[in-house]
Amino acid sequence: MLKIFADRGGTFTDIVAITNNQTIIDRLSKHPERFLIVPLPNQQWIIVYKLLSENPEQSQDAAIQGIRDIIGISNQESIPNEAIEVVKMGTTVATNALLERKGDRVVLAITKGFKDALRIGYQNRPNIFARQIVLPSMLYEQVIEVDERYDAHGNELIAVNIEQIKNDLQAAYHTGIRSCAIVFMHSDRYPNHEKQIAQIAQEIGFTQISISHQVSPLMKLVSRGDTTVVDAYLTPILRRYVNQVASQLPNVRLMFMKSDGGLTDAQQFQGKDSILSGPAGGIVGAVQTSKRAGFELVITFDMGGTSTDVAHFKGEYERQLDSEIAGARMRVPVLAINTIAAGGGSILFFDGSSYRVGPQSAGSNPGPACYRRGGQLTVTDANVMLGKIHPQYFPSVFGNTGNLPLDQDIVKKLFIKLSQDITAVTGNNSTPEQVAAGFIAIAVENMANAIKKISLQRGYDVTEYVLCCFGGAGGQVACLIADTLGIKKIFLHPYAGVLSAYGMGLADVRAIKEAGVEQPLSQLLIPHLQQLMNSLEIQARSTINSDETSNKEEIVQKVNLKYDGTNSTLNINFADDVALMRKEFETEHKSRYGFIQSQKTLIVESASVEVIQRMDTPEEPLITRNRPQNVAPKSVEKVKMFTANQWYDAPIYRREDLQPGDRISQPAIIVEKISTIVVEANWEATLTERNHLILERLF
Repeated sequence: MLKIFADRGGTFTDIVAITNNQTIIDRLSKHPERFLIVPLPNQQWIIVYKLLSENPEQSQDAAIQGIRDIIGISNQESIPNEAIEVVKMGTTVATNALLERKGDRVVLAITKGFKDALRIGYQNRPNIFARQIVLPSMLYEQVIEVDERYDAHGNELIAVNIEQIKNDLQAAYHTGIRSCAIVFMHSDRYPNHEKQIAQIAQEIGFTQISISHQVSPLMKLVSRGDTTVVDAYLTPILRRYVNQVASQLPNVRLMFMKSDGGLTDAQQFQGKDSILSGPAGGIVGAVQTSKRAGFELVITFDMGGTSTDVAHFKGEYERQLDSEIAGARMRVPVLAINTIAAGGGSILFFDGSSYRVGPQSAGSNPGPACYRRGGQLTVTDANVMLGKIHPQYFPSVFGNTGNLPLDQDIVKKLFIKLSQDITAVTGNNSTPEQVAAGFIAIAVENMANAIKKISLQRGYDVTEYVLCCFGGAGGQVACLIADTLGIKKIFLHPYAGVLSAYGMGLADVRAIKEAGVEQPLSQLLIPHLQQLMNSLEIQARSTINSDETSNKEEIVQKVNLKYDGTNSTLNINFADDVALMRKEFETEHKSRYGFIQSQKTLIVESASVEVIQRMDTPEEPLITRNRPQNVAPKSVEKVKMFTANQWYDAPIYRREDLQPGDRISQPAIIVEKISTIVVEANWEATLTERNHLILERLF
C-alpha cells in the first residue's frame, strides 16, 4: 500500500510516498538520480520525488504524474486504486488564480445602498505618501442591490422583494455568470433573508452559491463580504481541480491541506480555506519535526526561489483572523505566516548609490544568470560567486539540452563587470567577491527583518528559539540569518528540501467553526458561551468524516477578546472562570503592547471551537554509527569559499556519508540531493541518531 503526500508548488511539485512494496523499491532504486529512498523500521520505505509543476507535454497534473511514475504505469493506464491507501495534498491552484485574477465570474447580491461598500473598504492607505492610489480590482463582475433590511436587533425593516431579485439574478445568469456571493447587513446574526435568496439562486441554476453567514459568520459587513466574494470566486476553480484529481483516483481517500494547518476531505475543501494550502504544509512539517527533535520554541524559515515564508511557534499554531493576500481581504483563520519577496531568484542591482535585492525575481525562466538562459544576477549567483554553491554538486539540468551544469564563468564575468561599475561610480575598490557578499548581507537583513516582525516586535526573545530551516535555498544562508538575530541553534531535517510535502503526512484532520458574540465578558455570559461552544462543536464534527479511525481526539475552545472601544483582539483559551481569561488576556497584552488597562471592560468579539483528530503519522528511522567514534568523516574535496571577508579552503561533505555523532566545524559545505548547507565560521554541525543536522554557534 502507498501513502502519498504531495505539495504542488509554483515551480516544483514535491512528493513524499511511504510504501511496503518491495517491487516498487527495487524498480526505483535503479534511478538514484531521480528518487531518494530511505528505509524505515518494519519493512517500509520513504520515497522522495520532485518534478516540475507545469509540464503540459508530459502530463495534465504533476501530482498524478508523480504517482504514476512511482507506481510505474504509463499515462494511458488507470491508477489501481487498491494500491493507494490515502493521498494528502497541498495546492497553489487557488492562490495562483487569485494572484493572476483568473477565478470564476461572480455576481454579488448585497443590501440596497451598500453597492460600493466592498470597493470603499476601510479607507486605509497602505502607502501613506502615494499620490496616486491604485485600488485593488474587485473580484465580482456585477452587483445586484437587494431591497431588504434587518436592524441590529433582528427586527425585519424591509422584507425581500422576491420577484425583483428573481429577475435580477436571472439576468446575471443569462450573461453566463454561474457563481453568486450573497452578503446582507446583520446577516451574521439574522440569516433568513440570505437563505431566501440562496434558495432562489439555486432554483435558477447557479452552481456556486457562497452565503456570508456560512462562510464567515462574524460581524463587520466589509470583511464578511470580502471573504464571501473570495470564496465564490475561487471555489469553482478548486472544485474543478479536486474533481480532476479525484477522477484519476477513484475510491482513494483524498485529503487537502487547509490554510489553518489542518487536513480536510476533498469534498469539504473550499476556496476560502485554500489560499495558504502549500505554505501551511511547510509550517506543520517544520513544527512537527522540530518537536520530534526535542525543540518546543521554533522559528520556521522556508526559503524558496521567489519568496521566503517565516512563522513563529510557541506550543501551539499561531493563527490570524484578518489577512490580506494578493489584494483580497479575508476573515478566516489562517496560519500566521509572514511572506517576503526574497528568495534564491531575487534579482541583484546597483541603483547608483546602494545595493538592492529584489523584490523582482528571475523565476525559473530565465532564472538566475548561472541557469544558462541569459538571466540577471540573483542571490543564487552571489552564492556561486562566493563558492558556496558548486556546479558539480548541483543537478545538471540547464542549457538547451537540459543536461548542462550551472555556468560559473558567466557569474564571474558579470560580477567583475558589476564591481567595476560600482568602483567607477563610488570610488570604492571592492573585489567581485566582496560585492557578492554585500548583496548576500542585504538579502539576509531583509529576511531577518521578516523574522523580527513575527517575534521581537511581538515581545518574544528569539535567542531562546531554534531556527528550523527548509526549502531549496534555506541551508545556504541559515548561519548568517541566525548570526543576525542572535539565534544559537539551527535545525535541518533530512527532508528539509521537501518539508512542505512531508508536512502533509504529519498533519491532523482539523475543523474550526466560529461565531460572533460581541458581548462584555462577565460571569453571566459564561452559560451562553458554553452553550455556543457546544453548538459550534456539533457543527465542526459534522464536517469531519466520522468513520475515521482516530485514536486521539482533542477539542480546543477559544475566544477573541478586546478592550471596549478598541479593535485589536487577542486569541485566548476559553475557561469557565472570567478572572482566568482576563489574566491570560492581560499577560498576552502586556507582552504584545507593553501596557494593560485593568479598569477597562473586556469584550468577547467571537468564539471558536476546533475539533482535532490525530492521524497516524510516518515514523522516522534511527540510524546507527558503524565507524569508530574517533574517526572523523571524510570530505569529498576542498574548495575555495569566501566568507567573513576572506577566502577559506572549505571541505565538502556528502550528507549520506555522515554518521551519528559526527561533528563538522570551520567553514564547510554539506551537500545533499535536494539542497546545500553552508557551515559558516564559528558554527559547528552535529548529526544526531535521528539523522537530524543540528548547527550550533560555538561562541
